[in-house]
Amino acid sequence: MKRILGLKIDVDTYEGMKKGVPRLLESLAALKVKGTFYLSMGPDASGLAILQLLKNPRFLKKMLKSNAPALYGIKTALYGTLLPSPLIALSFPDIVTGIIAAGHEVQFHAWDHRRWQDSLSRRSEGWIRAWFDKGLRAFRDVTGRSATSFGAPAWLIDDRALRIAGGHGFSYLSCTRASEPFLHELIGVPEIPSDLPCFEELGITAAGEEIILRLKGGGIHVLPVHAEVEGGAWNQPFLDLMGIIRGMDCEVRTLGEISADLAPQGLPRRKYELAFLTGRAAPCAV
Repeated sequence: MKRILGLKIDVDTYEGMKKGVPRLLESLAALKVKGTFYLSMGPDASGLAILQLLKNPRFLKKMLKSNAPALYGIKTALYGTLLPSPLIALSFPDIVTGIIAAGHEVQFHAWDHRRWQDSLSRRSEGWIRAWFDKGLRAFRDVTGRSATSFGAPAWLIDDRALRIAGGHGFSYLSCTRASEPFLHELIGVPEIPSDLPCFEELGITAAGEEIILRLKGGGIHVLPVHAEVEGGAWNQPFLDLMGIIRGMDCEVRTLGEISADLAPQGLPRRKYELAFLTGRAAPCAV
């Protein structure tokens, strides 16, 4: 029985880029595996999340359950409010170069992660177009090439965003939490979803047990990793989990490698839906 695991590593914050990515690069080198890093390029406005604490009880519950201050740090909680918003990947071109030099895949995650996550539905189509243009231009500037994939912040998309993404010629997307790869009905582009839970959604023990159980069944799976979490306070549990996975005769790949082996004509073609997942504060595309 073939087991394939894709590592999708999202970089959402300045501190995650500065501290989490180097630590993850060391961890992945020790494990001798490669992953796909989805980079947020522009401003870290994480402090605006305080508005969600006031409006969304589910968000407050998530923050308390995951011990967010310990995971993300106090400075991150102030960026975009009491502290100015630093640029994320654009501030660390040497780290981006290091990711590529180590043989990992780099792809586009966001220009402004927080504002997409909190207000996509209220933004105009012009704002979405400008968001992609700024982010993809920054990605080219720092990597020297065009992105071939997009992973939406917080796994949140709508039809407008999907159409605009489809116009940028991406080879594949990773924008949903669906259970298996599919073709986006609207634009005909393959989707490689994150189907496994995050540590911060279920807790370290429960998430680890669920991940191992799913992998035992074989097939293609994608583990969502966050530079701020697995590259931070929960680095050791991540290493422990990956050690177990490596002992299961599981092949660890980048998402680009998984995409290259998919036969698009054999994928189901469907429209995404929005749904609440356990441990998430807002609906995700599935």
